[in-house]
Amino acid sequence: MRIAFALALLVMAVAPAGAVEPDEVLADPVLEARARDISKNLRCLVCQNQSIDDSDAGLARDLRVIVRERLVAGDSDSAVIDFVVDRYGDFVLLNPPFKATTYVLWIGPGVIGIFGLLAVFVFFRRRRATVSDEAPVPLSDEEKKRLEALTKDRSR
Repeated sequence: MRIAFALALLVMAVAPAGAVEPDEVLADPVLEARARDISKNLRCLVCQNQSIDDSDAGLARDLRVIVRERLVAGDSDSAVIDFVVDRYGDFVLLNPPFKATTYVLWIGPGVIGIFGLLAVFVFFRRRRATVSDEAPVPLSDEEKKRLEALTKDRSR
């Protein structure tokens, strides 16, 4: 049992991570390594938080095939990336460049976070102001008598 568990751990540690299927792998190990490096930096447009190297989506597979075809055709790494970006835009890059068309990608989350913190601050400030402005209303004579009657019933 222990040997099987150790063997399973060894297989998981040695097996390459990702969703690259055996029919996609290039025969040339140098080109395959370049393809894997490029694929790790391209976003799956279906999953959006995974690289095409890690995604099982059909579009990610198509992009992996395109990357490998371009490398076999003799394109440089930057030419392959430029080809994919020309087709799908800067969003396909997991680390998009900081330029006018991607300002929203870079600055948007920070702006949303600041507005969220500001909204929480305003909410708690208004809540504290309304709670502290309200003075407790004293009980009426009728309410006092009812309270005494309820507490006497429970003490028995």
